[in-house]
Amino acid sequence: MKAQYIGTGRRKKAIARVRLVPGTGKITINKRDIENFFNYETLRVVVKEPLMITDTLSQYDVLVNVHGGGYTGQAGAIRHGISRALLQADAELRPILKKAGFLTRDPRMKERKKYGLKKARKASQFSKR
Repeated sequence: MKAQYIGTGRRKKAIARVRLVPGTGKITINKRDIENFFNYETLRVVVKEPLMITDTLSQYDVLVNVHGGGYTGQAGAIRHGISRALLQADAELRPILKKAGFLTRDPRMKERKKYGLKKARKASQFSKR
């Protein structure tokens, strides 16, 4: 069995299970190629950022299982997972990833809806009479 490194990434409601396997740099998300999974180039860049910043883009194949949330949240979750998996592969990459802020779990979540309001903060228009 070849060495593989596992990392879990989360953002908003999205959870990504990431496996790094030594390879050529192919990124597979939910058994689909990254080009087919993300329509936007910006999201593809977000996913590849930890690999590009550490110069390991062509060293590992990335296998991802992601569910929940929207596509932006999923891209952020995958980035977080890849960063954690890279740490397992090489602990010396920590300062680089930490400085870029890829190891920090983004704590921002959707605010709950309050009763009497239409959404979390949106209320119906106020009129004095």
